[in-house]
Amino acid sequence: MIRTRIKICGLTREQDVDAAVAAGADAVGFVMYPKSPRYVAPERAAVLARRLPPFVTPVLLFVNEELSKIVAACAAVPGATMQFHGEETPADCIASAARVQRPFLRAARIPLDSPTDFDLVEFASSFKAAQAILLDAHVEGYGGGGKTFNWSRLPPSVNSHLVLSGGLTPANVTDGILQLRPRGLSLAVDVSSGVESSKGIKDADKIHQFVDAVRAADRQLAENNHVPSSSSTGLPAT
Repeated sequence: MIRTRIKICGLTREQDVDAAVAAGADAVGFVMYPKSPRYVAPERAAVLARRLPPFVTPVLLFVNEELSKIVAACAAVPGATMQFHGEETPADCIASAARVQRPFLRAARIPLDSPTDFDLVEFASSFKAAQAILLDAHVEGYGGGGKTFNWSRLPPSVNSHLVLSGGLTPANVTDGILQLRPRGLSLAVDVSSGVESSKGIKDADKIHQFVDAVRAADRQLAENNHVPSSSSTGLPAT
């Protein structure tokens, strides 16, 4: 069974990092954008990241940041993946990746009302050096603002690994995975406000509910894709 990878983003407290790890998150995100209510300084992100066990990846989210500050933040958090969420060009992202020798994700800001106006295939092609394209809602400012775009209007096939974000909650993530899993090379999910009690403050119960909903989607996909063999049915193969 394919396991959907999970990132819990916007962490600011030790107990939230611990809750994400306990629930089975594959990655945790720290926001390096000072205008965000979930902002943490690189030094604070370093303290929180030291709580992570092996194979749980820290991710540093940047918005139109200077290269020198990106380098300093990555030095403070060894092993972090970068996530670019502003107006960064492919050249900007590649330059940062080359400088710090880290992989990066690139956020695609999908219009809320008319996703077909955004050429995701072309965007993914432009950022082919990215480890994945993160799909978020285009709202005022940067970040999805807890809004969900129309998943069904995305192109049926994108030659990239995809990360679904923007307005995900324990109630809708299963449906999001079922709709988008076939559209990219793989699908992961990224949640922030959907598992919070207030901005920047995570709710451990909601984190566990979110992870449970993701696993439910994985089980449903596995059941839908299962084709009984002759040995399991007792019938000869045709």
